[in-house]
Amino acid sequence: MAASPIVTITDMSISFTSPDEADIEAVRQVDLTLTPGKTLALVGESGCGKSVTARAVLRLLDRNADIRTGKILFDGAGGAVDIARLKPDSEAMRAIRGAQISMIFQEPMSSLSPVHTIGDQIDEIIILHERLNPKQARQRTIEVLDQVGVPGAKDRANAYPFELSGGLRQRAMIAMALACTPRLLIADEPTTALDVTTQAQILDLLRQLQDDYGMAMLFITHDLGVVAEIADEIAVMYLGDVVEQGDVHDVFRQPRHPYTQALMNSVPRLSRKADRVRLSPIKGNVPSPRDRPQGCAFTSRCPYAFEPCAGIAPARTVLGPDHIARCHLLEQVQTKELA
Repeated sequence: MAASPIVTITDMSISFTSPDEADIEAVRQVDLTLTPGKTLALVGESGCGKSVTARAVLRLLDRNADIRTGKILFDGAGGAVDIARLKPDSEAMRAIRGAQISMIFQEPMSSLSPVHTIGDQIDEIIILHERLNPKQARQRTIEVLDQVGVPGAKDRANAYPFELSGGLRQRAMIAMALACTPRLLIADEPTTALDVTTQAQILDLLRQLQDDYGMAMLFITHDLGVVAEIADEIAVMYLGDVVEQGDVHDVFRQPRHPYTQALMNSVPRLSRKADRVRLSPIKGNVPSPRDRPQGCAFTSRCPYAFEPCAGIAPARTVLGPDHIARCHLLEQVQTKELA
């Protein structure tokens, strides 16, 4: 029997308001399901809406951002709660944030306080959510630092962020996110600034911690190699739209959307060196959200674009069990197959 989802995002659209410009739609009609023990990778180029989508789950959006439509249903202890309807500073949201849903941010040096020790910052979260006294909280802090592989955890708890290496700062961020054993962990490009050896260690650590806690994980990245290593499912975003989504093995084996295919073709491969095959970059640039195309957002860069693409937004095409894509070409192929 399949486990019930921890968070279900349905038809979520997010816009940013500006006093001197029209509203900018950053995320459009996103559907995601986050299940215990599973990792969903959110993939795409910079500026496609990955981090905005993740921050919406914790209501950490900028003041000028608004969840215009859709639901973010969280399966809480007292029943389903629509996070999209909660106020960011409400007591209900504060009870979820950090305790039930936690986030590892992309750059720990800008996310950790430079004037407080690592231990003090983790202690604060534990005291707030677990109602422990300072001595008990510090003991828990040392335990979780040790669990994420920080050597000499007791001494490191008294260190400031600038006294730690990049890899140790990232482990401290993971410890902070896991201090209250959350049910959902959001990892926003947690390995981007790390060398490949440390990156592999962090990925191994996250997989092990997921096995230990049985938590769901939303992993945001632009690195398809990392996706292949850690994800169970993948959602490919382009200009705020999820253009393809499905089981990671199905999507990698047979990518169906032209954007997903282009991402795959742009990845360097060892076999290409011997064959002297050039990389295949995606031509053109991502359009500005201020000038979003009326139809398919990928039209200007798509080698298969035809008449309907520029004027009509594509609907979801079901390609198999849990595999969907938004593309007029796929709609046309499917229509011919059914005829």
